[in-house]
Amino acid sequence: MAARRKDPNPPTGWWYNTRTGEVEHGELSRAIDLMGPYPDEATARRALEIAKERTKRADREDAEWEGEDVDER
Repeated sequence: MAARRKDPNPPTGWWYNTRTGEVEHGELSRAIDLMGPYPDEATARRALEIAKERTKRADREDAEWEGEDVDER
């Protein structure tokens, strides 16, 4: 495996690594493993919770659009 080069302009923001469960800033892991960017470390630590909330909201909106009864799941 080739050595990673330091990025002279690393991305800003905080990222949640779904493979390791760690929060990252600056030099990052593979993009496929990351969720973000988030504005701060605390928000990045809540990445899975935020994604779950957004999915529930989108599911409710889809159900409403399709005229289905909507329950609070």
